[in-house]
Amino acid sequence: MFYHENKLQYTVEVEEPNPAFAKMLQQAIGGIEGEMRVALQYFFQAAAVPDEHAEYREALRDTAAEELSHIELLATAVNKNLEGADISVADGFSSVAAQQPRHFLSSGMHALPNDADGVPFDGSWIVATGNLASDMYANIMAESAGRLLASRLYEMTDDSGMKDMLAFLIARDTMHQNQWISILKDLGDPEELLDVHPIPDSFPDEVENQEFNYAYLSTNVEPQDDPGHPWTSGESPDMEGEFEFIDQHDLEGAPVEVSEADPRTYNDPAPQDED
Repeated sequence: MFYHENKLQYTVEVEEPNPAFAKMLQQAIGGIEGEMRVALQYFFQAAAVPDEHAEYREALRDTAAEELSHIELLATAVNKNLEGADISVADGFSSVAAQQPRHFLSSGMHALPNDADGVPFDGSWIVATGNLASDMYANIMAESAGRLLASRLYEMTDDSGMKDMLAFLIARDTMHQNQWISILKDLGDPEELLDVHPIPDSFPDEVENQEFNYAYLSTNVEPQDDPGHPWTSGESPDMEGEFEFIDQHDLEGAPVEVSEADPRTYNDPAPQDED
């Protein structure tokens, strides 16, 4: 159950409204790097965590709720940047070309659940596999992308209020990255993160193809020798195998086989037989 407190998590101030920057901020709301993605990602990941790992579930739920508050921050920032925006097209579109048209046409000068190009949020970006270790890697990536975006937005504006808000969001992304790394370590070896690899580590090792489970395949057009990199020779990080370098030219391979076209598909370019 969620409760809403009628105040923002952090102060949002805009010195000079900038509709073009409001458009850029939309990426942090509904873009692939945005807050809608991580809020829902953490929410659905938490829904799959069993009671025996309640501490991880609580961390996911806490952070999902916080990310919802970040949507609220950014939506407020978009609204404030749209105040007094020019909406006239009497002299052509030059005066509004940098703005997102739907900010006026669809929401009446307010934030939207879409990205900077006006594309609606896509739920297919959400990663929630049910495997905690796998999800933690997805979360680290998501927070890394979000921090990159916030850093780039920071560079795009000279507005001190917007820089202050973005500096806060960047700081939270720092925390969340380290938080997920900490949980990943807690799931496995505290130093090397080996106990959960490869993901899923519960799949029986003896069932996978033992010839290729630690083989680096070179697909270079010219035959190659083992360069002796840490990922082509020596012990694997999970300490369960030895890396091997294989040049793809040395593989026997298998023939490519495509059966005849099903006549019902009309894929055959040849003329149809006439009776």
